[in-house]
Amino acid sequence: MAPFDSVTARLILLLAETGSIGRAAEREGIASSAVSRRVSDLESRLGVVLFDRSAQGVRLTTAGEAYAEGCRTVLRAIADLDAVMADFSTGQRGSLRLACTSSALTGRLPELLARYAKRHSGIDLDIQEMGAAKALLALDEGRADIAIVSDHYDFTRFEIKPFEDDRVWVLAPPDHALAGEIEPRRDIGFDRVTDYPIVGIHHAGSLDRLVGEAARKMGKPLVENVRVESFPALVRMVEAGFGIGFLRSTSLHLLAGTDLVCAPLGEPWALRQLLVARRKSTPLSAAMKSFIALCSETYVPSI
Repeated sequence: MAPFDSVTARLILLLAETGSIGRAAEREGIASSAVSRRVSDLESRLGVVLFDRSAQGVRLTTAGEAYAEGCRTVLRAIADLDAVMADFSTGQRGSLRLACTSSALTGRLPELLARYAKRHSGIDLDIQEMGAAKALLALDEGRADIAIVSDHYDFTRFEIKPFEDDRVWVLAPPDHALAGEIEPRRDIGFDRVTDYPIVGIHHAGSLDRLVGEAARKMGKPLVENVRVESFPALVRMVEAGFGIGFLRSTSLHLLAGTDLVCAPLGEPWALRQLLVARRKSTPLSAAMKSFIALCSETYVPSI
């Protein structure tokens, strides 16, 4: 049997994630035909079909799912071996791959990274912005060493530490019916805002899931006038009068220069945390140890 090909393995995982040969090729910076050829050659060698192909894209077969899981296992082992070898060094040089949500990058993380880079000038930082679910998947597949994500996920496989406290706020135009209640920036009950149409944000993102679940538990599903994919776009659409919106406290700086009014939600579920996460099974490199230590040293609870 031919030796394990990590390049093809990563392509298999990209195809499983994107469901598209074109998007996978674009992510890897290679031709779509090269991706198709690698997959076809692998299927011929293995004697199995890994993907169902259709006009809508590609989807793993049962055999493909088993192969993809094996790829994840091998790639994790390779990443773990690299981390073990890194620990034999002095710790003066190395790399640290971070997968971070936009909430983390709009909070205290940039200043903390600058401080870390100054202390550890020999450590190359690779910072990738992505949603929390994708960040945790990057940990699972060995594509990231540390993730900084919201706490609204299953962390059974991960070791976590608090990074930053984060509260959910509601915002509205100054002429909105709720403006008189939320302008003083005092806590407001979630039940006071659920009757009004909202500007939704990033379907299946952590904030969307958090607010949506709270509304469903109250038996008052939220009504969306429009949905956007970024927090700056949400602020602009609320400004334009498309509805109220929800932001985390780490993103409140986006309101600078607007006349929007805002207030924190008063429910306990609205006080969340950003977490530093790593796979429990991953050996700690010197770079990871020093970064996690700095996160813990500088964390200040809000309550």
